Amino acid sequence: MVTKRSAGLLLYRRRDGRVEVLLGHMGGPFWESRDEAAWSVPKGEYTEDEQPMAAARREFEEELGLEPPEGDWRPLGESRQANGKIVTVWAMEGDLDTALVVPGTFTMEWPRGSGVVREYPEIDRAEWIGIDEARQKLVAGQRVFLERLDPLL
Repeated sequence: MVTKRSAGLLLYRRRDGRVEVLLGHMGGPFWESRDEAAWSVPKGEYTEDEQPMAAARREFEEELGLEPPEGDWRPLGESRQANGKIVTVWAMEGDLDTALVVPGTFTMEWPRGSGVVREYPEIDRAEWIGIDEARQKLVAGQRVFLERLDPLL
C-alpha cells in the first residue's frame, strides 16, 4: 500500500502585536456547519514524481487561487495524520488579501450513495487567525505545525 503524502504552506504575519496564520475552512457539505477542527493549512496531495515544495506551491495556488507571496520557506517538517497520510509543511512570513481568494473546486457524490455529484470549493473561506484561536480551529493532526512555528517567531 502506498502512503499518501500532502504538502502545504503555512503563511503567517504579525499584526497589532500578535501573530496570525492563514488557514482555510474546508469546503463541502461535511464541513459546512463545523468550525472547531475544521480548518486546514493550504495543502494537497502529490505523487512521487513531484517535489514536496513544488507541490506545496501548486496546492497553495489551487486552493486559494493566488500565488504565495515572495519570501523564505522555512521547513516545519512532517506529521503523520490519523488517516496515515504524511503531511509536510513550510512556514513563510508574508501577507495576502483574503478578499482576493478564489478557491479551487472538487466534485463528489453527496449525499453518499445518492448518485448526485456536485462541485464544491476546496475551501469555502480563508482567514487570518491568531495562533491561540488557530489551535482550536485547525484539524488536530496539523496543530503540531503551530507548535513548530513558535520557535521560528
